[in-house]
Amino acid sequence: MENKGLIFIPDISGFSRFVSEMEIEHSRLIIGELLEILIDANHTGLTVSEIEGDAILFYKFGERPPLKEVYGQVKGMFEAFHKNLMTYENRRYCQCKACMSAIGLTLKVITHYGEFTGYKVKDFNKLIGKDIIVAHRLLKNDIANHEYWLVTAELAKNNPLSDLDEWIAWRDSKKLTEEGPIAFRYAQLGPLKEQLPQDPIQKLDLTEKTKVLTFTREYKTDIITLLHAAADFNYRSRWMQGVKNVQVENHFLPRIGLRCKIISDRGEAFTYANHYSYQKERIEFSEVEEGTETLSHYTLKKLGDRKTRLTLDYYIKKNLFSKLMFDLRNKDKVKSTITKSLQNLDGLVGKIRVPESSVRI
Repeated sequence: MENKGLIFIPDISGFSRFVSEMEIEHSRLIIGELLEILIDANHTGLTVSEIEGDAILFYKFGERPPLKEVYGQVKGMFEAFHKNLMTYENRRYCQCKACMSAIGLTLKVITHYGEFTGYKVKDFNKLIGKDIIVAHRLLKNDIANHEYWLVTAELAKNNPLSDLDEWIAWRDSKKLTEEGPIAFRYAQLGPLKEQLPQDPIQKLDLTEKTKVLTFTREYKTDIITLLHAAADFNYRSRWMQGVKNVQVENHFLPRIGLRCKIISDRGEAFTYANHYSYQKERIEFSEVEEGTETLSHYTLKKLGDRKTRLTLDYYIKKNLFSKLMFDLRNKDKVKSTITKSLQNLDGLVGKIRVPESSVRI
C-alpha cells in the first residue's frame, strides 16, 4: 500500500479580487491564518504536501480509511475554520473590504483514494500520479454552494455512508473529463456551521479602574481613517511619543486579544487590546498594559465627513495608594507624553490612505 492513500484537499473561497494595497495585504493575512487553523486541526495524521494558493494538499499513505474517520477530520477542520471567522468578525477593528467580507468565506473539502507517489525537492515532498490529477480536477465542478464535502466513488467503495450524522444528505454527481467521467458524492456542510455556539463578546469592565486623565482632540479626517491610524499597532511608532518599535506577538490584524511588545524610551512593555465597539458614527476601543494594568480607552466620534473627535481616557488600578503614587510620580509625565502623541497623530492621518470602500460604510 506504499503507493496508495488518501488525498485530502480543503479549499477556501469567497474573496473577490481587491484593488487596494491594504485589502490585498489583509486578505493575504486572513487566508494565511485560516490555513494555519486547518493545519492545526489535523488530528488523523495527515501529511501536508504543499500549500496551493487558498488550498492545502494533505495526504496519508495506507489502506482506504473508514469514512467515519475522514468525516471526523472534515468536521473538525470545518468547525475550526468557522469558529475562527466568527471570532474575528466579533473582535476585529479593521473596516476594510477584506476584513468585513471575511465572515463570508467558505470551505469545501475534496477527498479521494488512489495511487500516487512522492519525491523530494529540498525540504518539500511533492506528489505525482494520476489520482493527484483527479483530485485537483474535482476542485472545479458544478456544485453551486461552496461549503461541501466531496467523496469520490473510489474512496466510498466498501465504505458505508450511512454510519455518519443523520442530517447529512448525499447527492450523486460526476465530473466529465477527456479520460471519462469521475463519479462522486457530495454533502452540504452548512448545517455544521448552524450548530456552532456564538462567540461571546466580553464587555468593557471598568469597576476595578479609576479614570485619572482625559484628553480630547479633533482631527480633519474621516472616522475610519482615524481608527486605522490610532488602533493599528503597525502605525504606533509613527505617532506615540517615545515608541521606537512594536512587535506583534500573536495576531497580525488589529482585534480584541491582539498582544504586542512595545519598545520605547522607558524600556519594553506588553500591551493587549481588550475591547472594541463599532457604530457608524461612534467607535470605541481600549488597550491594557500588562503589569501596571493601566488602561487607555479611545472614543472616536464622527463630527462630519472629514472631521472626527478623539477622546482618550486614561485609567489606573482602583485603590487610594495607586492614585496617590500616580499623582506624585507619573501624572505629569503621562500627560505630557499623551498630549504630544495626539499632536503627532494629527500628522499621521494626513499621510495614510484607507480604501474608499472602507470609509463609506
